[in-house]
Amino acid sequence: MPVILVILCVLYAMLHLGIVYQIIMGNRPSGSKLFWMVFTWIPVIGLVFYLVFGINYRTAEVFSRIHDLPVKRIKDEIPQEMAAKLFPKSSYGILRDDYKPLAHLLEGAGEGNKVYSGNSFEIITGGGRKRELILQDLKNAKRFIHMEYFKFGNDSSGREVRDVLIQKAREGVQVRFLYNSMTMFRYPRSYFSQMREAGIELIPYTHIKHGFRSWIMHINHQNHRKIVVIDGEVAYTGGMNLNDNYFYKWRDTHLRLHGPVIAGLQASFTDHWLSMGGDFSSPLPYYFESPYNQSSSDPFHDQTVQIVTDAPENAVPATQMGYEWVLGHASDYVFIQTPYFTPPEPLLQAIKAAALRGVDVRLSIPRHIDAPMIGPASHGLFRECLEAGVRIYLRDGAFIHAKTLVADDNLTIIGASNLDNRSFSINCEVNTFIYGREVALSYRETFLEDLQEAQEVKLDSWVKGRKWYHELWSRFLLTLQYQF
Repeated sequence: MPVILVILCVLYAMLHLGIVYQIIMGNRPSGSKLFWMVFTWIPVIGLVFYLVFGINYRTAEVFSRIHDLPVKRIKDEIPQEMAAKLFPKSSYGILRDDYKPLAHLLEGAGEGNKVYSGNSFEIITGGGRKRELILQDLKNAKRFIHMEYFKFGNDSSGREVRDVLIQKAREGVQVRFLYNSMTMFRYPRSYFSQMREAGIELIPYTHIKHGFRSWIMHINHQNHRKIVVIDGEVAYTGGMNLNDNYFYKWRDTHLRLHGPVIAGLQASFTDHWLSMGGDFSSPLPYYFESPYNQSSSDPFHDQTVQIVTDAPENAVPATQMGYEWVLGHASDYVFIQTPYFTPPEPLLQAIKAAALRGVDVRLSIPRHIDAPMIGPASHGLFRECLEAGVRIYLRDGAFIHAKTLVADDNLTIIGASNLDNRSFSINCEVNTFIYGREVALSYRETFLEDLQEAQEVKLDSWVKGRKWYHELWSRFLLTLQYQF
């Protein structure tokens, strides 16, 4: 054997031993560690995949350093008196006693996860309604428009929104758009160049121009958030992206908000925008100057909400912990909607445990899923959930993309996170926790109305319809889901 080949083999073995050491010392589950220790023996490919997908950058403290400068700038540039109003110490006294620990937990998981009272909003359950509202609000913008989206379609809906943004930019409104480049990399350059030529500031999330190290770290961590803030007076967040599926075809849930909570969404956007290399043409206080009034036209008023952000830089997965807390403390029911159901093991156990102790746990999932690998993977979990007493419904009709939870007539969650490992541990997400009976009762009825187009899965018939190769395929796909 040539000497050079021997040297290369020795060097590769030493490199792999170093990687194995990192895997063992990491905080991934033991099964995941074993998977990566074996997978990384594949020459070159194994190491590349590990660098992109295998490292838990949440514990690497690199992501947090990326955000050090934006956080410091927000603290330095916004006057203390103004900051005290925008980001107050959460007033847990306005919450029901049994839900105060949840609010404490979520705020402890992320400094920006404040509780805001005195908000009004509309829950949007149809894409046509979102199209109507957001186009009108964008056209009414006077000072600035800040948008952050996972998908911004190169179709009639996306171009309709784009044309309004272009028009507002030409009128002198400051327009900034943070988009997820991995879901839009096939778009022609002209799609974005027309926006830039009009004066719109565009920044891609996950791009090699941010530097190779940043690109490697972010390429597996997609920006799955949906945020719009207009003049600090109205904001949107939830599950709906901007394309024809969401405006015309799918069933989803979104929020249009007024009130102090907008400051929390604006701070989240500001942090992300600055950390991705963006800047602002006006001093930061300009973007937080607003009376943050409620709107008399909103269906819900005087509501208490908590914006919960998840990202790789957070020390813990806040939303996952929130879901687990709700399931562990529910006394009556927990109704969950999600298009993709491959929850992390602790959350899966919390779902089953709640059902086993008598809580009415219902899970609504589309029968036909747009991601072909996810459906069979989720089916691999049905039997153990059904045996624990979880009631599972497969919904026909329009694909339901809503990511919601309603529990015990007191808590409603509307957000961007799916019930999967990627949403809870890998992607950047934002979810709204709404505390109060009025909204919970209303969305409980929405959930039950959605079930009218669903069929409940029964344990006996499900088991009879499953073959051994169905289970093998499901378990294989689940393994991949939990690793990547």
